[in-house]
Amino acid sequence: MALRAHSVGHPGGNLLPTLSSPGTCQEFSPPCSHHTTAPTLLWVSMGWTMKLATAALFLGLTMVVARDDEDSDMCTYKALSDTDAVLCKGLEVSYPELGNIGCMFVPDCNNYRQKITHWDAPIVKFPGALEGATYILVMVDPDAPSRSSPKAQFWRHWLVTDIKGTDMKKGKIQGQELSAYQPPSPPARSGFHRYQFFIYLQEGQNISLHSKENKTRGNWKMDKFLNRFHLSEPKASTQFMTENYRDSPNYQPPTGGSSEPTDKPKQS
Repeated sequence: MALRAHSVGHPGGNLLPTLSSPGTCQEFSPPCSHHTTAPTLLWVSMGWTMKLATAALFLGLTMVVARDDEDSDMCTYKALSDTDAVLCKGLEVSYPELGNIGCMFVPDCNNYRQKITHWDAPIVKFPGALEGATYILVMVDPDAPSRSSPKAQFWRHWLVTDIKGTDMKKGKIQGQELSAYQPPSPPARSGFHRYQFFIYLQEGQNISLHSKENKTRGNWKMDKFLNRFHLSEPKASTQFMTENYRDSPNYQPPTGGSSEPTDKPKQS
């Protein structure tokens, strides 16, 4: 007596074929086999294994995405006020992990406000640079020692001349470094500091600092420097703001045997 093929419902909502007699094929069954029923049983088992693996993979990806979303929510990038944003024109300043921080506050998360005090020089890119031109890069803090009392304005953090336009477009700051890069180090309880970047067109003249200017970085008369070399309006500029990481409400002092680096730059 031949067995008639029929289907049975499965809790997952799929229809699975039951055993059928040789020579009988079902439209929802795997490719017809006229041998024993073992291939059919194997197909059913493999099908469920694949479904379970797919479900597990989907669940894992969902958890990763949710975790990334949580981290993003905890780390908020806040833009500068409209007044401070006026300075942001055509220049990109990118640090490790942070990316382009132009016209932003350094986020109060992931120890960024502490890390930026030890990171190397950022990538400064001027996409609008002319390939045949030469440029000057200036980085200053106008809020030294504080924005409310800037007695040491301007603090010179970085000064590079003779930068080729082709390098400036790519963010490769190669030239004559008159003042080596000094990372932001705002003093404790001095509030937020602006760190400003300016790009000037260098029209053939040799740029240098007076011996008096070289003795200190603070209280730099930037306006006199610009006038001395007839440097007009900057071709591009931007700024970001940060404060001393110990002033952050999220700051937790190191515990146990950990310690902070001792080779700290002067604060500004």
